[in-house]
Amino acid sequence: MSNPFYKINSPFKISKILKSLNITVDNNNLDKEVLDIKDLLNANDTEITFFHSKKYSEVAKKTKASFCITTNSLKHYLPKSCVPIIVDNVLVATSKVTSQFYPDSVNDNFDDTVINIDETNFKEKVKYGKNVLIGSNVSIGSNCSIGHNSIIEKNVSIGRNCSIGSNTIIRNTVIHNDVKILDNCVIGKHGFGFFPNNNKNLRYPHIGIVLIEDYCEIGSGSTIDRGSMSNTVIGKNTFLDNQIHIAHNVKIGENSIIAGQVGIAGSSVIGNNVKIGGQAGVSGHLKIGNNVEIGGGSGVIKDIPDNTKVMGYPAKNIREFLREKK
Repeated sequence: MSNPFYKINSPFKISKILKSLNITVDNNNLDKEVLDIKDLLNANDTEITFFHSKKYSEVAKKTKASFCITTNSLKHYLPKSCVPIIVDNVLVATSKVTSQFYPDSVNDNFDDTVINIDETNFKEKVKYGKNVLIGSNVSIGSNCSIGHNSIIEKNVSIGRNCSIGSNTIIRNTVIHNDVKILDNCVIGKHGFGFFPNNNKNLRYPHIGIVLIEDYCEIGSGSTIDRGSMSNTVIGKNTFLDNQIHIAHNVKIGENSIIAGQVGIAGSSVIGNNVKIGGQAGVSGHLKIGNNVEIGGGSGVIKDIPDNTKVMGYPAKNIREFLREKK
């Protein structure tokens, strides 16, 4: 499971899942139990997955899941070992199924388990400011500090030699060693995942976490959303400037530098040694290669291969951009 903190409600017979979706399937495996829901890459033969875009067809061909929520036009990509569950809207159906497995994952209200750090065992081992609150299921390593008015909500693990600034809120997050998180950050809340409806928008469950690896720095006023079906990851020795938004499921590699006011939309993958200039935007579900440089103010709307410099909107090779500006 993506989030080690959420309690899973399982197993479910596949017949029960189909009933919840108002679907009838003629198959001999209806009594088979499934233990979890995962993405195409990580699901195994005891689990159900989903497949909503041809972009993931190569991964779909290799999935080990026993069942897959998908459409009639995509089902032929699945291996014979994976039974397709045909729906009109894959993401809506996946949301409903995920909510069955993880009923506590939809709402993201404030943590009512928090208490003042003075009332915890951390008061002897953590350097902290005024009005610091700590939730349940929190661990903090040695030589850490937490600034004024910060809240470490439930389900957080902080490694050694970490510094958390003032007015920061963290939940559903694993932070490795030697990490600095500056003031006014929000890390680990659910992402902007919902399905528009005329009467009431349907919220998508976010069962992933935020994982921040060693030696990272997160600038003031930044927001990092936890993953929906996978984790949001900030790679080792990556530095984020102030006022940056990292959406759910984003993966950022090692040794990358991202300047202020950059936004990276959901499920995009950023390689190692990437530099992104201020106020640039990266659309969702893209792959940015290693050693890529993206100029400030650029709008990235398609994949970028390794060792490339781009600029402009839509972002293009910097030589082409400069030639057009002459």
